[in-house]
Amino acid sequence: MRIAIQRVTKASCTIDGEITGQIEQGYCLFVGFCDTDTPLVLEKMAKKVIGLRVFSDENGLMNLSIEQVQGKILSISQFTLYANCRKGNRPSFVNAAKPEISKPMYEQFNDLLAKSVPVETGVFGADMKIDLINDGPVTIWMDSEEMFGS
Repeated sequence: MRIAIQRVTKASCTIDGEITGQIEQGYCLFVGFCDTDTPLVLEKMAKKVIGLRVFSDENGLMNLSIEQVQGKILSISQFTLYANCRKGNRPSFVNAAKPEISKPMYEQFNDLLAKSVPVETGVFGADMKIDLINDGPVTIWMDSEEMFGS
């Protein structure tokens, strides 16, 4: 599982001119899955996202979690996080989980996050337009294989 986390002051997802998800302060997550991801990986990654301390405290230090600042999450499915660009100029996506595997994982991951903070989403597999203001900018990359060996 891979996640690109962007700390945002606001973010939204639009499909065919209609906003499907919108937040103010919080995270815009771009989330991708591979075939070896498990429910345990989803739990660990959700816990890590919620526990990250990247919001500023009263001294301007990144010391607060998304829960502590009462932030929200906009979660966007993005299989392109598994792009392999080693050969040629056209990326390969063979390492990304197929939709029948990744869609239930995406939904389960969002449910895990929603136990702690409000979660808005895009629409799985749709052509989405994401608008965001990256705060900082703060962008964090998490790869479950690098973090947990799975």
